[in-house]
Amino acid sequence: MHTLEQLRSGALAGIQRLTLRCGLTEFPREIFALADSLEILDLSGNALSTLPDDLHRLHKLRIIFCSDNQFTELPAVLGACPALSMIGFKANQIRHVPAAALPASLRWLVLTDNHIEQLPSALGERPQLQKLMLAGNRLRALPPSMAQLHKLELLRIASNQLAELPDWLLALPRLTWLAYAGNPFSEQREDALAHTPSAAISWPTLTLREKLGEGASGVIYRADWQAATPSDAAAAASALANGRPVAVKLFKGAMTSDGSPLSEMAACLGAGAHSNLIPILGHVEDHPEHTHGLVMDLISPAFHNLAGPPSLDSCTHDIYAADKRFPLQTALSIARGIASAAAQLHQHGILHGDLYGHNILHDDHGHTLLGDFGAASFYDPAGRQADALQTLEVRAFGNLLEELLDRSDSTPSALRELQAACQLGTPRFKSIQEQLDNSF
Repeated sequence: MHTLEQLRSGALAGIQRLTLRCGLTEFPREIFALADSLEILDLSGNALSTLPDDLHRLHKLRIIFCSDNQFTELPAVLGACPALSMIGFKANQIRHVPAAALPASLRWLVLTDNHIEQLPSALGERPQLQKLMLAGNRLRALPPSMAQLHKLELLRIASNQLAELPDWLLALPRLTWLAYAGNPFSEQREDALAHTPSAAISWPTLTLREKLGEGASGVIYRADWQAATPSDAAAAASALANGRPVAVKLFKGAMTSDGSPLSEMAACLGAGAHSNLIPILGHVEDHPEHTHGLVMDLISPAFHNLAGPPSLDSCTHDIYAADKRFPLQTALSIARGIASAAAQLHQHGILHGDLYGHNILHDDHGHTLLGDFGAASFYDPAGRQADALQTLEVRAFGNLLEELLDRSDSTPSALRELQAACQLGTPRFKSIQEQLDNSF
């Protein structure tokens, strides 16, 4: 975080990344003194509504963040910035996206949680676009020109007003991670899963302890659970022990980059029990602020994230520690567990939508848990688009398998053939699971 005083005094000369959060209502002209070095500009969390017409003078600017401001239109001047490839304007009041605002080299566009009803056809004329995040708007349709986005890998269109999921979208050759829950065309399926029977765990029986973690959709706490009623006691019995420590996730209720936390809750409840999914013990009832929440098994501290999330440069691909290695049998155990969990999700009509290493917990012995259902979507397993949707998730698994094999000491050629087939989206998870179980 930087200050205006530092900027005005010249103390920031030569920096590549500038972050200012100080109630700005106007763009500080002093930023132009950094034109020969500045690559990343973060002006999120201010009160800006316009950018200067000569922003293109920042000729090295690659990335701009202006989330949580007061823009009602995506500034057209962005399209004139010669090096700009990533734009983030989450949580503004944007209604209009002019074609001129989209740089020719656009790779990553974040317009989550705005008021956008329509996108320009020119969006489909940005051939480098890999990541597009549009959740929480008012879109009723996507421009058909997006069928030209042959490099698009990640798309978030949850919580809009879309009446259908276009077939041409599912035919995109590299689309891998898709989230679309909370649209009219998927409401019926989502509602059914949201009402999956689960134990009601009364809030007064939970005593929150320390915070274990926080994500875009909610906060996870360690808690003590002491059943006080017959129904709670029955739920506790199914959890093996009354009064044992548990984990409680309280949902924030706000829109995330993936979609609505309520969709995540529906997916968690509808997924069912599986040895490679975090066990759900029940849902929170009687919270004084009507906050939604889930009570889950407390995961052993021996578990940790398989990878870190994508960086600004990697865009759609996870980051692994430079020295991260897996014995082949450990890599296979991780792959088997995730394939098995994904097969069950698909049987239940759930698309995880975020099948990534950074959403996988493991304990270095191959014991694996797939988590984070924030991007989950819902479909009819017998429906017309079911096969195309499963193809996307298989591609994601193929990428994961490649990351595991690249960090293993030895790799049978048959495993590389399976990886390549998955990245093409060819097999299905039951077949993948059988090959991993029987061939290696």
